[in-house]
Amino acid sequence: MECTRCGACCVAPDIAALDKPLGMRCPHLSADNLCSVYERRPQVCRDYGADEVCRLIEAPTLEERVHKYLALFGLTAEAEATREKGCTSMRRARGGA
Repeated sequence: MECTRCGACCVAPDIAALDKPLGMRCPHLSADNLCSVYERRPQVCRDYGADEVCRLIEAPTLEERVHKYLALFGLTAEAEATREKGCTSMRRARGGA
């Protein structure tokens, strides 16, 4: 499957290499939903490839795609709690330093 460049993979999952919490927008995701550090992105981002999940979460907006992603994996409540706390750090969101 070819990447549609929707940006959902840069918002929905947590990304330890970037200390990015679940459900929070990656600080490197530009307004047009493209990676602003694409040439220097971490290996985990380089290794990620579009798959069936991308097809399952198709929706008109990034917000809807992220919502569908989180629901698909049963992570909606955890992501909501992270947003409510205002955590910008994955470690802080999980109760660490």
